[in-house]
Amino acid sequence: MELLRTRIEASVISISRPPGSPDFRYPLGDPGLFGPDSAAWLVHSDFTAMLIGGVSALLMQMLHPLALAGVWDHSTFQQDMLGRLRRTAQFIAGTTYGNRQDAEKLIALVRRIHSGVRGVAPDGRAYSADDPDLLTWVHVAEVSNFLRAYLRYRNPQLGVAQQNQYLDEIALIAEQLGARNVPRTLMDMDSYIEKMRPQLHCDARTLKTLELVMNAPAPNALAVPWTRLMMRAGVDMLPDWAKLQLGVKPLRPLQQVMLQRAVAVAAKPIRWAVRQSSAQLARQRMAPAEPF
Repeated sequence: MELLRTRIEASVISISRPPGSPDFRYPLGDPGLFGPDSAAWLVHSDFTAMLIGGVSALLMQMLHPLALAGVWDHSTFQQDMLGRLRRTAQFIAGTTYGNRQDAEKLIALVRRIHSGVRGVAPDGRAYSADDPDLLTWVHVAEVSNFLRAYLRYRNPQLGVAQQNQYLDEIALIAEQLGARNVPRTLMDMDSYIEKMRPQLHCDARTLKTLELVMNAPAPNALAVPWTRLMMRAGVDMLPDWAKLQLGVKPLRPLQQVMLQRAVAVAAKPIRWAVRQSSAQLARQRMAPAEPF
């Protein structure tokens, strides 16, 4: 059992904390950008929910033609989806759970990368990854789905006040990356998404992104069924209007119940196996020192 546990944990960490990630255990007492009492530490703590939310977020982001163009023209996403997932997970874990210096270094690195991502979309519009309005869309698509996944697959009892706290806290990352007018409450977020819907569009490249997601590579052969289940759950969690744009047929109520039960079962061995998650290491950093 210990061998199995170690192997599962290694697979999870290979995605959530790849080589080159900061050491979340040091320096002792450094709360990072948010600290252990934050809603951000809570919502980002469950690997299964974060992966499902990340899948849904990616598909929602790619409905924006300029966000899609940036990824399509300047990313290895098509050839190396797992690598893209690792880099995104590294950034989220590092900015959430890392010490302040490491978190700020990651934000600065992404800002430098964004400064070089520019081009012209197929519709003739110029785009840049450091466009403040585009950054806001990418952020909202991401955090709205992280929150939805946490509520569905980890803690449906999380109150509105803590949900708003999460959005208010996590807006810091978007603003430091250059976003503006970032929604900080559920009401503002829902209003923003509704306002953005006329700008969203599905084309052949969006559908190709969906195909790549549904056939995403797994860290190893044993993880293939688990990975397929997570991808399907991510697609299912999209809002109905987004599914309609992508041509995804919504599951019938019984099918959705069965999918959610399957995810609940599949999440148990992950939660059992992982003892050195980013959240757990960060909590070690914040643990009080032993008395002499």
